Amino acid sequence: MSLVNEINNIKSRHDYEAIVDLIPYAKTIGVETSMVGESIVSSLRFIESNIGNPAIPALHGGVIAGFMENAALLHLIWEIELINIPKIVDFSIDYLRPGQASTMYSKCDINRLGSRIALCNVSTWQEDINKPIAQARCHFLLSENKPL
Repeated sequence: MSLVNEINNIKSRHDYEAIVDLIPYAKTIGVETSMVGESIVSSLRFIESNIGNPAIPALHGGVIAGFMENAALLHLIWEIELINIPKIVDFSIDYLRPGQASTMYSKCDINRLGSRIALCNVSTWQEDINKPIAQARCHFLLSENKPL
């Protein structure tokens, strides 16, 4: 069974965690994904190994960025008809506040969905959705089959 077929099978069962299990980095840092109301929300429970600055303690910026990139990928996988595995081609992040030693949450919006490229915005927060700790913009390549 191809990876795309396996993912489509998992999607048909609404098994959000099985998708995370297919992404080794997401699993390593502790990403979880679930449906909250009508929205897909990813979460990252606090793990001591995700600390970058033990003096504050603050989460490592790379962990925050990796979490957000994976949250966008997971959201995209759930929202689109999957033909190929989306590949990240561009990722830009703005760090707004330090990530404290607590659970993070991310929500993604697909701003543009073309036949070859998807543009997603991701917002990550901890205690208050209205006080994001980071925001990111991602471009994913959806299909390499069509010429530019």
